[in-house]
Order: sequence, then C-alpha cells, then structure tokens
Amino acid sequence: MKPGHTGFRHLVHSTRYSFKGLRAAYRYESAFRQETGLCLVLIPLAWWIGDEPVEWILLVGSCLLVLIVELLNTAVESVVDRIGPERHKLSGRAKDIGSAAVMLALIIAGLTWGLLVWDKFLG
Repeated sequence: MKPGHTGFRHLVHSTRYSFKGLRAAYRYESAFRQETGLCLVLIPLAWWIGDEPVEWILLVGSCLLVLIVELLNTAVESVVDRIGPERHKLSGRAKDIGSAAVMLALIIAGLTWGLLVWDKFLG
C-alpha cells in the first residue's frame, strides 16, 4: 500500500487497479473474452433455470469461478513471459498447471449447469 492510501482512498485506488486488470484481460486474452461472452449469456439464464437462491448462486458462481481462474492463469502466464522468452521446464509447468486450473473450473461449471438444467427439464 502506498503511503497516504488508507481507508476509503485505498478502496478507490484498489478498485481502479482491479478494473484496469479486467480491461487488460479482456483486451489481450481471447479466452477471457470468450468466457466473458459465455457468462453474459448464461447469467441471465440462471434466473430462469434456478428455482431457489442456492441454485441461482451455484449457476452464477460457477460462471464467475471460471473468470476468476482465467484471470489467475493469465497473471501466471504474464509473469512467466516477463521473466524471459527462453523455454524452461518450470515455466512450462507453471503455465500447464494454470491451464489445468481453468479446465477444472470449466468442468465444475459444466457439471453445475448440466445437472441443474437436467433437473429442471428432465428430472
């Protein structure tokens, strides 16, 4: 935290940096744009599919989880790329692990949506 940035002022600066990060991810990461587009379609559908507040939060939360994990994966990839262009097994491992985290978040979202849609229409 910078000196003099406490309380509400810190909150304002932190929020500004967060939106800056979201804009950068949207601008430079096609996967983040695709997942954001999917969330923009799915989140309104969650109001229709979810009959209970818990179902709604599971549907919306699984979408947001994918975005969060994608942001973290992008951060890892950016740091690894910043270190240098040469190939290193630890750099590759870090990127692969980040990608695996995104895949698991997508599986969670797919299972959540699939099971709740199945229950609503076929259950």
